[in-house]
Amino acid sequence: MVRIVKLVICLVAAAVAFPVLALAAATGGNGTDPICEPATGRDGGPLPGQWDEEQLANTATILSAGHDKGVPQWGWVIAVATAIAESGLRNLPHLGEANDHDSIGLFQQRPSQGWGTPQQLADPTYQAGKFYDALLAVDGWDTMTLSQAAQAVQRSAFPDAYAAHTTDAIALVAHLGVQLGHTLLVVDPCVTVSEHGWTQPLQGTIVSRYGPRDGRLHAGIDIAAPRHTIIRAAASGTVTQVRCNAIDRTTGEDWGCHRDGNSHNVAGCGWYVDIRHPGDVTTRYCHLQTEPWVSLGDAVIVGQPIGTVGSTGHSSGPHLHYEVILSGSAIDPEPWMEKLGAKLG
Repeated sequence: MVRIVKLVICLVAAAVAFPVLALAAATGGNGTDPICEPATGRDGGPLPGQWDEEQLANTATILSAGHDKGVPQWGWVIAVATAIAESGLRNLPHLGEANDHDSIGLFQQRPSQGWGTPQQLADPTYQAGKFYDALLAVDGWDTMTLSQAAQAVQRSAFPDAYAAHTTDAIALVAHLGVQLGHTLLVVDPCVTVSEHGWTQPLQGTIVSRYGPRDGRLHAGIDIAAPRHTIIRAAASGTVTQVRCNAIDRTTGEDWGCHRDGNSHNVAGCGWYVDIRHPGDVTTRYCHLQTEPWVSLGDAVIVGQPIGTVGSTGHSSGPHLHYEVILSGSAIDPEPWMEKLGAKLG
């Protein structure tokens, strides 16, 4: 139901009812992230501190409704991005000839389509609750891209409009979520998600690329980073493998993942995770420092921390070996990720 509406975004310098925290790196377990720099959203939109009081208040209402209904936090991001696209986070009344049929409110819900009466839909809390009810009824919504999940609820004529607001929505949820006293488990303002629903699993130096190496195929790329740096899910999906894979080449016995491996005597991926994504795509994350932070069968969202950089298995130093597997065959991750707006490196 997205429609084109000219909205003036008021940039306020004064403090508003919901003050915004400065951007800061998120940490988890023993993991650390480099400090991220503030940035505008993919659509060039304003930073959280530049939304006005009305927009921030409406965002807080959306978050509180999600919290009260027990919706996972990725659902909050989807709801906020949807409201940005539909209304600019303003509780719009019926706009007469400029209106899209009888659409009103933050989510441009239509009384004629059963969302509620005009009086009910004048209430942002009611609107948000109805959006979440519809989202939770979508099978597998938590492994979809933001556009797919939002479109399954909204059935818009402009289905690609939602993803453009992913980064802004993540930043708003992260900042206001903290202000409202919620514990944010996976939403991190340092993560930039592309319009295709992908992000870098790790920022670092590429030290080995996809291709032939030592008479065999190096089926992914190696990204060097300090030990304990957080590794993130490159896209939303389902965990299909969590395993320690480290074999002593000399004896054929299990080397274990309680210690570093090496590049000569140890074979295997060390601690690793496979995540299955829509479209018969799997991503693989090898050489984690400790047992991964996710379990077999878990639904994970894009940017969710899954472990930290280590050197377990066949490894000569701390790095992430990252693979993209399409329909059962490993492909070069660099052009794939760049095409999806999440260039590696």
